Amino acid sequence: MSLNRKATLFLVATPIGNLSEVSDRTLNVLNDVAVIACEDTRNTLKLLSHFDIHTRMITYHNFNEKESTRGIIRFLEEGKDVALVSDAGYPLISDPGYELVNEVIRCGYGIVTVSGPNAALNALVASGLKTSHYLFYGFLNAKQSQARKELEELKDFPYTLIFYEAPHRIEKTLSLALQVFGDRKACLARELTKLHEEYHRGSLSELCNLKDLKGEMVLIIEGKEKQTEDIDQNELMEEIDQLVKEGMRTKEAVNQVAEGHQASKNTLYNAYLKRKKEL
Repeated sequence: MSLNRKATLFLVATPIGNLSEVSDRTLNVLNDVAVIACEDTRNTLKLLSHFDIHTRMITYHNFNEKESTRGIIRFLEEGKDVALVSDAGYPLISDPGYELVNEVIRCGYGIVTVSGPNAALNALVASGLKTSHYLFYGFLNAKQSQARKELEELKDFPYTLIFYEAPHRIEKTLSLALQVFGDRKACLARELTKLHEEYHRGSLSELCNLKDLKGEMVLIIEGKEKQTEDIDQNELMEEIDQLVKEGMRTKEAVNQVAEGHQASKNTLYNAYLKRKKEL
């Protein structure tokens, strides 16, 4: 570590499947730090061995978070840099690390994020659902009764919803989402960046027919669409008129306004044409 800077905790994103997505910066950091704190040393060892990295590893997971946090702070006190990694993707995203980051901040050491793959964003941008606003929720509670309560709290949320799910629970989760949300558009992505990467797009009822799915999964569900009649009609029409005056085609203007207000494009388009005829 340089004598003129603080010891640093590096939050390092690791591949979610395809090892070729590792950046040079990631490899340099994993080579240069004194210690790598990881969820499972066996999984991280596969990554390190592939790239001939021999940095010391220690465990950092849900069951030793407090003790391991103290140990990592001691490394930083000694002027040694530490990298925190999860088994795949970003640490802290549906993985431990929150307590460590806050303790490092409290103690005044540096924190640097090393960018990399993220399953939620990979799935979102290829889902075909709206990406302008979204909520990453992560894993629902393993208990069905609690998972239902969580979905009930989200059913009126107007933006795209992103969930992680395990293969042994996906069928129940899809069925529960259909019961709570109704038959919304959705996308199920699995095995992202791996050989058998696959996207299933359709309605929740269609996805419920999928069987024997394997691999890590991301479930994307459209948010609740506002009913156009619940929004100030005059405001919407004025926005469309203004865009049309500026040279935009009617349908494009309608789509832009509908997107901005989370309204139905078809309903708004028909209402606008009807209004024009009446004028």
